[in-house]
Amino acid sequence: MKIMGMAMQAAIMLSIAGCLVSVAYADEGTATFYTPPYVPSACYGYENKGVMIAAASDALWNNKAACGRRYRVTCTGATNQGVPQPCTGASVVVTIVDYCPPGCQGTIDLSKEAFSQIADPNAGKIRIQYTPV
Repeated sequence: MKIMGMAMQAAIMLSIAGCLVSVAYADEGTATFYTPPYVPSACYGYENKGVMIAAASDALWNNKAACGRRYRVTCTGATNQGVPQPCTGASVVVTIVDYCPPGCQGTIDLSKEAFSQIADPNAGKIRIQYTPV
């Protein structure tokens, strides 16, 4: 019985460690922003999905598989010297509604409203961390 209890404790500890690793993991990339009108979109046509939205670059798009996915996006720093400290310290959750075609300047192209919550729009492009929600 004591062996069973130790095995259970080990299993619980591994589960907790696995959760902590998944919480700490975030992909890194860059974000830019786009301005209205936000419809039509590649995912939803003329259906309005609000303003906490984003367009996915080829890195995320996967032939429309990105449509509807939600990401928590956090600014981690500047990509240029124009605005050396653009981050507000906030995070934002966005839904992928559109495609940012080849030549897209960021991993995720945020709506201006979403970008403004996490960074100074004067920066234009920022470094980010993003995680699926």
